[in-house]
Amino acid sequence: MKVEVGSKENREEFLAYCRVHRLEVDDSYLYDEDLMEFKEGEKNPTFVIREGGVIVAVASIILDDYHRRGNRGRFRIFHSVNQRVEDYQALFHALEPAISDLEHVIVFVSDEDPKMAEAMEALGFFVERSSCLLRRETKEIQPLPELPDGFSLQIFQPGIDESNWAGVRNQAFAKLLGSQTPLTEEQVVKMTQEDVHLPQGMMILFDRTQAIGLVRGADDEYEDQPIMDIGPLAVLPEYQGRGLGRYLLRAAISFGKQKGYGKVVLSVNAENERAKSLYLKEGFVQVEGIRCFRWNIK
Repeated sequence: MKVEVGSKENREEFLAYCRVHRLEVDDSYLYDEDLMEFKEGEKNPTFVIREGGVIVAVASIILDDYHRRGNRGRFRIFHSVNQRVEDYQALFHALEPAISDLEHVIVFVSDEDPKMAEAMEALGFFVERSSCLLRRETKEIQPLPELPDGFSLQIFQPGIDESNWAGVRNQAFAKLLGSQTPLTEEQVVKMTQEDVHLPQGMMILFDRTQAIGLVRGADDEYEDQPIMDIGPLAVLPEYQGRGLGRYLLRAAISFGKQKGYGKVVLSVNAENERAKSLYLKEGFVQVEGIRCFRWNIK
């Protein structure tokens, strides 16, 4: 077993490994667009294991500004072809100096991958939270509930609504486990420049001139088929319980159908019972369960 640091010399081999195995792991940061922008270094400490000259295991952690502000790191990929605990141990040991100043690191593991879960537990990781992936067909569209007087749903306007989007998202998710780190206006701008961005897919709900809710529909793929991903969906705490989340959800589903998507998908924290209950009542069904494993450094 030989552990190598990620470098320009082995970058293409590492990226090829990610493309081959990304459907076996959480692929949130393994889309082609993400891999094209990947650069080894301080923001992406990466290590690989070779056997017989071939890469058989990899580990790469995202340490961009957003995760740094949350004092945490997130695994882009943590995978071993042979699923050996010793592979994960060797890779994690190599990564420790790069994450020593953080509070914790996280990795997402599918409920359908018990061997990976066992390996994380053997390393000392514990389950911080669970989330569910829900899917719905767009054949039947339910009518939009009536909005209160003075309320309106408007399309996100670049150059104008970045502060509105960040403000609503940050207030609504301030206590949501895993999403407490505030989003910056610069990150909102980047969202509109991503390949998955759909024109008119970002919508903001206003109470007269105050932004109080938002929803986004973005291009995605699930089981090798095009699908629209809904998220984030947020309503300010003081406006919750008034049917506005249902309104935003139905608006997003309707938008997805208009764009030709036969199905939409979204993710919700399992402990967010209120939101999950709404989605199930609105015709979504659970297709996957995912656990977020955490390792405390400090």
